[in-house]
Amino acid sequence: MSGRYVAAIDQGTASSRCFVFDERARIVSVAQQEHRQHFPRPGWVEHDPQEIWTNVQSVVEAALERVEVSAREVCALGIANQRETTVLWDRRSGAPVHNAITWQDVRTDRICREIARGYGEDRVRERTGLPVSTYFSGPKIRWLLDHIPGVRERAEAGEVLFGTIDSWLVWNLCRRHVTDVTNASRTLLMNLHTLDWDPELLAAMDVPAAMLPEIRASSEAYGEAAGPLAGVPVASALGDQHAALVGQTCFSPGEAKCTFGTGSFLLFNTGARPVASGHGLLTTLGYRLGTEAPAYALEGSIAITGALVQWFRDNLGLIGSAPEIETLARSVQDSGGCYFVPAFSGLFAPHWRSDARGVITGLTSYITKGHLARAVLEATAWQTRDVLEAVNSDDGHRLAELRVDGGMTANHLLMQFLADVLDVPVTRPIVAETVSLGAAYAAGLAVGFWPDLDSLKHNWRKAAEWLPNMDPRERERGHRKWKKAVARAVDWLDDDD
Repeated sequence: MSGRYVAAIDQGTASSRCFVFDERARIVSVAQQEHRQHFPRPGWVEHDPQEIWTNVQSVVEAALERVEVSAREVCALGIANQRETTVLWDRRSGAPVHNAITWQDVRTDRICREIARGYGEDRVRERTGLPVSTYFSGPKIRWLLDHIPGVRERAEAGEVLFGTIDSWLVWNLCRRHVTDVTNASRTLLMNLHTLDWDPELLAAMDVPAAMLPEIRASSEAYGEAAGPLAGVPVASALGDQHAALVGQTCFSPGEAKCTFGTGSFLLFNTGARPVASGHGLLTTLGYRLGTEAPAYALEGSIAITGALVQWFRDNLGLIGSAPEIETLARSVQDSGGCYFVPAFSGLFAPHWRSDARGVITGLTSYITKGHLARAVLEATAWQTRDVLEAVNSDDGHRLAELRVDGGMTANHLLMQFLADVLDVPVTRPIVAETVSLGAAYAAGLAVGFWPDLDSLKHNWRKAAEWLPNMDPRERERGHRKWKKAVARAVDWLDDDD
């Protein structure tokens, strides 16, 4: 191994970024570029894979140039990516056969109903840990095969390839058709127990095996990059939330992280065993580092958290910028008995109610915009409490600490309320870019830049901590009211809606 740095590509839903880290996990350089969002029909969301690849090359080059780092000084490249987003491309030319269908896209609803009815929702969950949902890649592949003339026949012959964004980037970097276990676990096609493509599931989805990538560990050398990082080993790939679990060094069973962004994602490490959820969580891969046994996780996905603050700003106009909500919320002592359930497009974990819609409850003439601001922030904490209760019920371990990251962690009022309602300490690390750091850690481990997990844990430094300071009776009363508010949000849609 040679080189003083590790680079990481963070290919997200809105933009692509490249980070350069040193041995102490400090950010040496970063570059970012947004890409366009395509909405061909209501509920359809697409990205241009070629635009993403062009932007990735651009940000890698820019990140190196800003600090005058050459490829020879970079010992490995890691990849973290938006999950589930689906790309098909021509093996010979490398050209996409269609825009990428993103994870938000819901065009596969009919296909999902067919699969759930014909093969069985419980059978799918038993093999994959996931519900049959438009969220995941398998039905998106099926839609593309069904709707693009000639593609199915070429896919069956291995002439058209499938990949999530990690596979697409690795293919373009080093012409290897691979994916890692975390991304494969989000397709509805990988067996969670064998860590291989499941023939029964492929038959149920009508997806040919010849088009699928080889499933590899999250941390190993897949090949050498071309372009600005020519010769550098491409040595990791993880879905973004799994990368954050690694970046937060949650390597032991019972450790968890939650990323607070537009939505929020809590991942809880369950160790070497997959834990089947009976309480609305997803059973998924946490990561697999080299030849070590895989680590599994329970995941709770919350659809609307930071997006509610954006709605409060943009649609109601009660604040001019997102950070102003904390000042407004601090103008009152509490929410005044007001609760906001942000089920704008249904409720995700642990409820999974697509028939829910947003409600504000407990309104009286006493309520001001300050109380509404407070209710907006508190909604994120109460939703996280629901997820954590499901984790505790499924796993049996009580969480000792929640490690947090993402833009909303800058809101101290929210973080304190979160600690209060969870009744556990909440901690934020100095390096907040945990997704990119996790990809860098996995790549660095693969080439020996970092020797072991202990060296990564040594890099983790606490930037802030919030300790619970709420009377237990107040906590339980607040949660009881929150659950009543959730009950009023569900069963809103009718058959003719």
